[in-house]
Amino acid sequence: MPVPRISKEDLKQRLDNPATAPVIIDARLKYPYEHSAVKLPGSVRMHPDAPDPSKLPRDREIVAYDSDPDELSSERLAIQLAREGYRVSVLQGGIN
Repeated sequence: MPVPRISKEDLKQRLDNPATAPVIIDARLKYPYEHSAVKLPGSVRMHPDAPDPSKLPRDREIVAYDSDPDELSSERLAIQLAREGYRVSVLQGGIN
């Protein structure tokens, strides 16, 4: 299942406008998450292999990110969320 990508510039533009601000999910694996000082403000931590979407709003766009330039973890999470009916995209190129 293909997952849409969003550029860093498009994400920043959406975050700057509260009416279009998506929910940001940090989908990094354990080691990269625990050993990084970088985190997008307001992001929600969700493990890509065991997502719990019960706390996510269904009326807002969701953007997942990880630290992999190929977006492997965030894509895996996004596919699961999309199957459950969420509007989700992946941050192109990851957080790096």
